[in-house]
Order: sequence, then C-alpha cells, then structure tokens
Amino acid sequence: MALTKLYDNHGRHINYVRLAVTDRCNLRCFYCMPEEGIKYVSKEALLSYEEMLRLMHLLADMGIEKVRITGGEPFVRRDMIYFLRQLCAIEGIKKVNITTNGTLTEDLVPELKSIGINSVNLSLDALDKDRFFEITRRDAYDKVMATYRALLEHNMPTKINAVVMDGKNIEDIIPMAMLTQKDPVSVRFIEEMPFNGEGAHYETLAWNHRQILKHLQASFPDMEKLPDPPYSTSYNYQIPGHKGSVGIIAAYSRTFCGTCNRIRITPKGMLKTCLYDDGVFNIRDIMRQGATDAQLKSTFREALGNRAKDGWEAERNRSFGLPVQESMSTIGG
Repeated sequence: MALTKLYDNHGRHINYVRLAVTDRCNLRCFYCMPEEGIKYVSKEALLSYEEMLRLMHLLADMGIEKVRITGGEPFVRRDMIYFLRQLCAIEGIKKVNITTNGTLTEDLVPELKSIGINSVNLSLDALDKDRFFEITRRDAYDKVMATYRALLEHNMPTKINAVVMDGKNIEDIIPMAMLTQKDPVSVRFIEEMPFNGEGAHYETLAWNHRQILKHLQASFPDMEKLPDPPYSTSYNYQIPGHKGSVGIIAAYSRTFCGTCNRIRITPKGMLKTCLYDDGVFNIRDIMRQGATDAQLKSTFREALGNRAKDGWEAERNRSFGLPVQESMSTIGG
C-alpha cells in the first residue's frame, strides 16, 4: 500500500508513469524518426528488467497506480511477457497498459489479457495500405490489422492512436472515425509533434485540435461531446449510433498540462517530468551507483518539486535553449 502520494510543485497529483522499455522499433514512421532510423543505445545502456521492476515497486509505494509500457516497439525486446507478468503482480499497480504498433502483437493478445493487461493502444495512422506504407516506410499493414482484429476478438479494451499529418493521412480521418460505428474502440487523433529526430516538419501546425474537430464535424454534424475522464489528455466525442468513441489529443497545443498526472522514464533511465523537457536526472546511473530505495524516493520527490508548469515552460527550459528534435522512440511514445 502506498505510504505517501506524489504531488508536484503545482499541486498536481502524480499517479501514472509511462515506462519505455526499448528505443528500438521495426517501423520508421514519418512523425517519429528519419527514414534511415536512429542510433540505438546498447543493451547495457538500457534499464534491465530487474531495474525497472525495482523502480515500479518503489513508485507503487509512492502512489503510482497506472503504468503504460511504451517504446520504441515494446515487443521487439525479448522476454517482454515475462516482464509484464511480474509488473502486473506488483501491489498497488492497478492498471498496466501497452502502446504497440501491432506488428508483433497478434499472437500475444490472449496472453496479454490473461496476465492482466488493462488495455492496448494500437498505433495506426492510415487505413489505406499505400498511405500506411508511405508513413511507416514498411509493408506491415496486414499485420497491424490482424492485431486489431485479435484485440476485438478477445474483447481487449482498445484505443487507436492516429497522428494527423498534413499531406500524409488527412484522407484517413473520416474512415478511421467510421471504425467506431461497428467496433467498440476509441479512435484518437493526435496533433503531430516535433519528436521525429529532425525537428518540426512545418512552420505552423495546420492540423491542430481545432482543425481536426472542424473536419470531423463537417462529416458528423451530430457528434456529441462526452464528459472527459479525470486527467484525460483527449477531448472525447460520440457519433450517434456508433459503438465506439472519437478523441482528439492536443499534444502540440498542450491544452491539458494543468491536470497532468504523469511522468516518463526513457529506455536509458532518464526521468522526464514533461514530454517536452530534456530530462531531469538519470535513474539508471543513480541505481547503478548504489542508491538506496530511500535515496531514490527522495530524488523523485525533489524532481517533482521543481516541475515546469506546462509543456511550453518545459521546452523553454531545455539545456542551451536547443529545440525539440529527438526521436519519440528514444523518449517513449
């Protein structure tokens, strides 16, 4: 049972960690990394499963209740099911969710459900096979759709994450929203961010959350606003008669920072108290230098006691004023 709850210096309750287990990925998505890929870190530089489990035990004792496993692509790392089984057994962790590109996930869905995975976020940016190839630079559409069908077959709560990219997948917005007509899924449209290993693709973001909503409303004028859950990053909507829902995430506009309840740990063990900061301290190094549990807890509290108010402040405070240009794969999508 948690002894104390975590709060930042703005009074925000922190109960959610996004844990990136690898920076490796078998796709090369336009919005995530350059076509030639990125320089991956060595195996020794990654947090080991034992180190990650130690951290999750500590954070659970500090009030963390929800963990999202991200990458890279989590399932390119060996023995991931073993790790997930141990993670789901930690006292105090109420929800373990996974974000995956779906290329390696189809056959794992029954086991994911049996070990207690709460939900899956499936990255899918196009329903047109050619546009999917252009965005991901890989011929993996059929594998991803097979995973989608497996998730539905096994009644796994599923969200579809689609990054909206000008000139890349605008034609897919309405067809993707139509997935919710017959399938009980949440399709979330996400503003593109500059975490692609190169920097922002556009001088201004034409397809922000307002433009995405306007586009949806043109096809679904009766679309109704749903109440947003606590800490929600998405504005959620229901199309009358549809089984699922539609969400819009203002990931670049950063309109949800005021209720942010999450921290991130990168594959190399860097703590990020905001997606847009460049890292607060390296947990891996402190652990390997022999830090006690009490020292690690104290370091987390100190970091959260100096947290940026929002993503704009975090970006302004980056070292040497350098702009955002790292790959999302190195952070944890």
